[in-house]
Amino acid sequence: MDFTITFDYLCPFARNANEAAVAGVREGRQWRPRYAPFSLSQVHLEPGEQPVWSRPDDGLPSGVPALLWGLAVREASPDRFPEAHLRLFAVRHDRGDDLGDRRVLREAVAAAGVDADQIAAAVAAGGPRRILADEHTSLAERHGVFGVPTVITGDEAVFIRLMERGDPDDLARVLDLVSWTDLNELKRTRIPR
Repeated sequence: MDFTITFDYLCPFARNANEAAVAGVREGRQWRPRYAPFSLSQVHLEPGEQPVWSRPDDGLPSGVPALLWGLAVREASPDRFPEAHLRLFAVRHDRGDDLGDRRVLREAVAAAGVDADQIAAAVAAGGPRRILADEHTSLAERHGVFGVPTVITGDEAVFIRLMERGDPDDLARVLDLVSWTDLNELKRTRIPR
């Protein structure tokens, strides 16, 4: 099954769903996820503010450098991307480190078996900024994406919040529901925890 799943390393719910996608592939599910960046920092700009991908390096919001490093890995080392992707989520959500700290990002991708110098050079060359701008804008315009994680199959897109980390069965349930277009919204009034 082909699907797109959005991510921003700032969001714990994006982490839960993206970990589930990686785990599902690793356990042999016939999934072909496409991991697409969607900047929460961009969504929260005031009207007229400069887009996050157009700002100088020293003016980037914390999560944007991590998105750029993740995209550089996705493009240069797609086979290593799932591991780097998980490690970039862990920077914030396990270690509490700054997603804007290039040293921390370098360590995360290197630990995933990726050449950190190559990734730093790709980020400096600007390709990941263009990809972030293009993909974020396309997701918002074509599918109405407003947050992460959003799962897209065909022309159907659903924003989700999985409560458990990395459970492929939870994501499988979502994938089954995406095509059920008679259900517009399901939102719990209380979380049974």
